[in-house]
Amino acid sequence: MTKPALTPLAATLPASVPFVGPEAQERQMGRAFAARLGANENGFGPSPKAIAAMQRAAGEVWMYGDPESHDLRQALASHHGIAPDNIMVGEGIDALLGLLVRLYVGAGDAVVTSAGAYPTFNYHVAGFGGVLHTVPYKGDHEDPDALLSMASRTKAKLIYLANPDNPMGSWHSAKVIQSMIDGLPDGCMLVLDEAYVELAPDGTAPAFDTQAGNVIRMRTFSKAYGMAGARVGYAIATAEVITGFNKVRNHFGMSRIGQEGALAALKDADWLSNVQGEVANARARIEEIARKNGLTTLSSATNFVTIDCGADGDFARRVLAELVARGIFVRMPFVAPQDRCIRVSCGAQPELDAFADALTPALAAARAHEKLG
Repeated sequence: MTKPALTPLAATLPASVPFVGPEAQERQMGRAFAARLGANENGFGPSPKAIAAMQRAAGEVWMYGDPESHDLRQALASHHGIAPDNIMVGEGIDALLGLLVRLYVGAGDAVVTSAGAYPTFNYHVAGFGGVLHTVPYKGDHEDPDALLSMASRTKAKLIYLANPDNPMGSWHSAKVIQSMIDGLPDGCMLVLDEAYVELAPDGTAPAFDTQAGNVIRMRTFSKAYGMAGARVGYAIATAEVITGFNKVRNHFGMSRIGQEGALAALKDADWLSNVQGEVANARARIEEIARKNGLTTLSSATNFVTIDCGADGDFARRVLAELVARGIFVRMPFVAPQDRCIRVSCGAQPELDAFADALTPALAAARAHEKLG
């Protein structure tokens, strides 16, 4: 019995995912992590009002979610002072990135990103046959000038930039981002991933210009709003760009539970303010833990802190492995020289206490391994 062959493009792709989840590591270890500090989840949780809304919606889960996400789009429009036609809701930023690449990138089309930036975007580009061109970070920040220069040389369709950045936690001012938008080459769109923007200082995000057809902005309920498992993200762009999503999206991809939870979360400004305070306190605690161990940290505008382990990527990978062995789930950048660091998500006090207890022996074991080597 035969089957159809994979398409030539699909046959060339690795059967992999950009991230290995902590659950897979727990299954491999045969035990649970003591501290889940690697996925940049919001351990402080969603608004209690969002939880209540999702619990109510669970009783209606026999119904599909509204394929237009009408109520949520209306609420987001009011929240941001723009029109609902400028908003597309989707199953997290990851799904929206995939749809965007499908719409604009064909086989052989050039796309530009930073080496070591968020890998899921690269995964989608490869999946649709695009050609990825990368530029290095500059001082642990993504480099807007280098990205623009590469886009101009390659005639790129898309540039991907996260502000604030994952995996480094660094950020650019709204002025810098607006200058980048103004300098985009003809025929190129900036994909501005603002997943962490609610946790960033004032003046990080430029004003919305929904008439600018060369930029699309991505936001999410996964980070500051604490709803990563609900998979709710949204894009903001011109009405023409937003309409394009209707050509290819999964119209029933949004769950009713996620829609109701996001709607309630958006309305609870007090809880968002509470989370922002908790994240700021956790960042300070992670910085203190690192400092007590002789390590330095990068300033962060996100819900994680990047810690410089003080050596090269091999040493940082050893530190990470030693932390994992002690029940602490963390991650690290994967491209040099940023891979000299580990990345620790903000969490509740018990988890940060566990991290503090594990870091000192993990560093000692990593240094001992270096001496033996």
